[in-house]
Amino acid sequence: MTPDEILQGLYDRTLVGNGPGVLELTHEALGMEMEPQVLLFDALIPALEEVGARFERGDFFVPEMLIAGKAMAGSMEVLRPLLADTGVQTVGTFLMGTVKGDVHDIGKNLVNIMLEGAGFEVIDLGVQVAPEKFVAAIEEHQPDVVGFSAFLTTTMPMFKANMNALEKAGIRDDVIVMVGGAPVTQEYADAVGADGYAADASATVKKAKTLLKDRRARAGAAVPV
Repeated sequence: MTPDEILQGLYDRTLVGNGPGVLELTHEALGMEMEPQVLLFDALIPALEEVGARFERGDFFVPEMLIAGKAMAGSMEVLRPLLADTGVQTVGTFLMGTVKGDVHDIGKNLVNIMLEGAGFEVIDLGVQVAPEKFVAAIEEHQPDVVGFSAFLTTTMPMFKANMNALEKAGIRDDVIVMVGGAPVTQEYADAVGADGYAADASATVKKAKTLLKDRRARAGAAVPV
């Protein structure tokens, strides 16, 4: 296969969630000494962006997004250490966790896959994450964005508890805070003081990129020329 055929194959197989096929082509590409960043930016990320677009149009649903994300994740396991060696810059760092009292993680995991596919470094704290654990992780990893996920209506108040913990630790202004999950709304996100809300994985990626771009633009404007 030619390099162009491999890239097209990676795109097509990711789109339909053919994990073994994606992995096979990834190894074949590396055997041909194709650059890992080319595979990422010219095939894998565009495929996941198309998955997100089809989801928004109603052509794809959550199962299709999950299998496409898993197909890409297999390739990323191989490419991640190689990309680190080449010094490829990430879009930003996203710290994610399901709030204390909640053990649901399917939605969170899908968001993580989409974020990683879009070029973010994702740090997943898992489920049942207490406010103090979020604070410690933020201080350790210095992420650009922090995501609080809740599936149960009864655990949504933990958003405010987490925000209060960030305020108390003096780090609230250091990070962009996004919230999401099945029962969450824009109004609730506004009420707890979050910077952003997204209804699904595809929207999370777009919103995170927009918030990060705006924050960096403001920071840049504040720097004397």
